[in-house]
Amino acid sequence: MAWWWPFLLELLTVMPTWAGDELLNICMNAKHHKRVPGPEDKLYEECIPWKDNACCTLTTSWEAHLDVSPLYNFSLFHCGLLMPGCRKHFIQAICFYECSPNLGPWIQPVAPSGQGERVVNAPLCQEDCEEWWEDCHLSYTCKSNWRGGWDWSQGKNRCPKGAQCLPFSHYFPTPADLCEKTWSNSFKASPERRNSGRCLQKWFEPAQGNPNVAVARLFASSAPSWELSCTLMVCSVFLPFLS
Repeated sequence: MAWWWPFLLELLTVMPTWAGDELLNICMNAKHHKRVPGPEDKLYEECIPWKDNACCTLTTSWEAHLDVSPLYNFSLFHCGLLMPGCRKHFIQAICFYECSPNLGPWIQPVAPSGQGERVVNAPLCQEDCEEWWEDCHLSYTCKSNWRGGWDWSQGKNRCPKGAQCLPFSHYFPTPADLCEKTWSNSFKASPERRNSGRCLQKWFEPAQGNPNVAVARLFASSAPSWELSCTLMVCSVFLPFLS
């Protein structure tokens, strides 16, 4: 047997496993996230679904529910009170972002600084986006991208000069607009439905288990195929020189 065969076999065995598994059950490197996920018995209200395995603490889950959250000094009420159902969706989205250990396949470095991480294009199930939009379309806001461009002169976000407070449906004409634009493409509106195993739910009934575990595993499994194809390509180029 040629000397390089043991090395090649070990590479092909270990590399695909590592490439997929490193994206599972992890917390992003961000200001309020724990370093590793784990149980949190006393999470607050809408964050409770993640109590068995969470990237957030009790304090973070409580602050996610405040009208002006200390997490970002961000007020959901920049154009007056939101409808209760609308407010609930945003709190669920914050809990999902801060607490979920199943966002690994969509974690990317924060641009342009490269310091810290954020989630990009995490695929929310069709019903999540539709129900969020339906419960919010009569509430008011003044911007479509909530991730930047606010007036912070008084310590919390206020509408920038000249921005009009109008119904959500003006700034977000469709459910996909609301899901994707609010936090600058942190979420992506998926055409897949709940229980398809191919989209994420921003909230779920704790007693029914976390459906996002399997979804993260599915998307993470696509990483090894790319690594493996590159490995095979490199090996095919260099094998003639090693024999």
